[in-house]
Amino acid sequence: MIHPDSPFHPGNRAYENWREEKLRSYPRNVEDLVVEVANPKSLTFVEHAALLERCRKTNMAVYVGPDLGQDKDIPRLMGKQFGLERLDANLMADEDDITTLTVAENGEKKGEFIPYTDRPIRWHTDGYYNPPGHWILGMMLHCAAPAAEGGINDLLDHEILYLLLRDENPDHIRALMQEDAMSIPPRMDENGIARDTETGPVFSTLPGGQLHMRYTARTRSIAWKKDAATQAAVAAIEKLLAQDLPWIFRHRMEAGTGLICNNVLHDRTGFVDTAEQKRIMYRARYYDRISNT
Repeated sequence: MIHPDSPFHPGNRAYENWREEKLRSYPRNVEDLVVEVANPKSLTFVEHAALLERCRKTNMAVYVGPDLGQDKDIPRLMGKQFGLERLDANLMADEDDITTLTVAENGEKKGEFIPYTDRPIRWHTDGYYNPPGHWILGMMLHCAAPAAEGGINDLLDHEILYLLLRDENPDHIRALMQEDAMSIPPRMDENGIARDTETGPVFSTLPGGQLHMRYTARTRSIAWKKDAATQAAVAAIEKLLAQDLPWIFRHRMEAGTGLICNNVLHDRTGFVDTAEQKRIMYRARYYDRISNT
């Protein structure tokens, strides 16, 4: 799944050059990812360039714009300015394929899924259960309204995690490149199998050579390959993600704020809604990466 000419292949010496460039002037504060914008639906040249510069370095950027209320055109039009157009029509997406993330009311089926609750969400990349050809390469989160308390995201560039794992032991990368490294069991509904078992690698490269990652820290609804190398690699990921790494960015999005990224690793703390203040997030998942990254 990784071409031998790629610097991401564990046997390629080009990795050292890539590693040096990746770490050079890498941001250490979430403020370094933030770009203030006047109108996210129509960025200026300078705003676009600033966001793209951050995405090229860290695979993500945070924009801070005005509070425009519940306007789903914001993530849609913002994404198009970065080549994000092929939306993933996932199970709980709205009719326009952009998902409104709120706490489900009692009795709503979506309440069975953690994103529609106020509970914490563990580290993951979006759509880790999607089949090849429908992998989530780009992702946007836009905050229409924050929770009264909590709802903080931790963000980690998947290329940095790759780098840390490879520095620790290149065999971790080899194990996580295996095409049967991670399996997601089938999802059942009242009609039978709603989604087949999905098996694939954690790390792979796309046709353009970019690194792609599929991962979830969940312990339910996931099966890791039983060989010692894969088990050691998974344990190494868990150990790294449990640390206060300087490359992990912590950010609480306020109204008008959003994240645009190449599906980096992220989590979410639990939160509290009140009758006056309910969290509303728009999530857009894409089969595209951010252009020119």
